[in-house]
Amino acid sequence: MTVLRRSALFMPASNPRAIAKARDLACDAVILDLEDAVAPEEKGRARAAAVAAAREGGFGGRTLVVRVNGLDTDWGADDLAAVSAAPFAAVLAPKVDGPDDVRRCAERLGGGQELWIMVETCRGVLALERLAACARDTALTTFVLGFNDLAKEMRARPGPDRAPFLPFLSHAVAAARVHGLTVLDAVHNAIDDAEGFARSCAQSVAFGCDGRTLIHPSQIAPCNAAFSPSEAEVAQARAIVAAFALTENRDKGAVRVAGLMAERLHLAEAERMLAFAAACAERPGASSL
Repeated sequence: MTVLRRSALFMPASNPRAIAKARDLACDAVILDLEDAVAPEEKGRARAAAVAAAREGGFGGRTLVVRVNGLDTDWGADDLAAVSAAPFAAVLAPKVDGPDDVRRCAERLGGGQELWIMVETCRGVLALERLAACARDTALTTFVLGFNDLAKEMRARPGPDRAPFLPFLSHAVAAARVHGLTVLDAVHNAIDDAEGFARSCAQSVAFGCDGRTLIHPSQIAPCNAAFSPSEAEVAQARAIVAAFALTENRDKGAVRVAGLMAERLHLAEAERMLAFAAACAERPGASSL
């Protein structure tokens, strides 16, 4: 079964209207936020609201995630205790610096849920491979890149090309692929900048990310489109699979398809893409390919 992670929308857990709306949106994942989107005086109420929403359900095929506060805060331990007993598919831990942070969170959760981690600190990006390796003995499944906090810590001034973060982006994808993790790219802050959002999504796809986190429902449709295979890509994948299925090609390591050389590695990628395209077409609001 192909699990989609193209679009993961942050929603403040302190906002009941936002939670209700999330149940009808076409995002692949909903992240109820207890951290940055919630004021200190609202933390306890937001935690209770998130747990209640998870128990109420109604999110359909969307992956329900909750972002807790860090264990070094006044709320982190209580957050983990509460959400570990609730039916969240995954728990997102913020500002993870290294493997010790991953294991502390994993131990408190007990392994019943996926563990997603925010990579958004200087220590975190320098520990990417060691963080990814934690998937061998914890429930870690997903990197979520956080360039806002990273920019603050680095004192970086990224422009539209996000140049200061591109080395970390490629490193995160490489580390994730070694250990079978999903990688979600960082949010795009300019909600009304549709053109800039489209460019950054194309960049994210080019670097090999699986999807990205979002801060507004208007970003869902273009994000899903960017991370879904195009009609041309699906057609090419079908042609590769069909070519290798021919009797005369079944024992060949490479065949010619529409003027291009396709090897067995391209066959494996074509089969993966077709399965992914089928899963995309089944999601709410998806266009058929």
